[in-house]
Amino acid sequence: MNLLLINGPNLNLLGKREPSIYGLETLETIEEALTKKAISHGVTLQSFQSNSEGQIVDRIQQSIANVDAILINAGAYTHTSVAIRDALLGAQIPYVELHLSNTYAREGFRQKSLLADSAIGIICGFGGMSYELALEGALAFLNKNKNKN
Repeated sequence: MNLLLINGPNLNLLGKREPSIYGLETLETIEEALTKKAISHGVTLQSFQSNSEGQIVDRIQQSIANVDAILINAGAYTHTSVAIRDALLGAQIPYVELHLSNTYAREGFRQKSLLADSAIGIICGFGGMSYELALEGALAFLNKNKNKN
């Protein structure tokens, strides 16, 4: 199985940016731990981060027929990007939306997701562990559906 992790804008600043909200872990540390976890499950994980909406859309489209599931922390684009939503729907790849913070306990504009209604699941509020939970959820979904076929 091949999974893709997509991280959106400003997540490259993890560890420095608002540590009281996002913690002290860097994106590199999170990605390394998640890659090890994926390997332990016999899964390939590719990681991608961009501050550019268009690059995220391009990466989603490049995943068609190459990726079994997407884990996506679209950052602020979660609340604003119809383009990323349309790319995910067009790619027809199951995806898990994830966030480090509990977006529902934050500002009102962060409580609305343009991605949530088509996601196979949503994980938020567990810091770096949100990534591991998203991975576990995606694998459970894929394995359940594999066994149906």
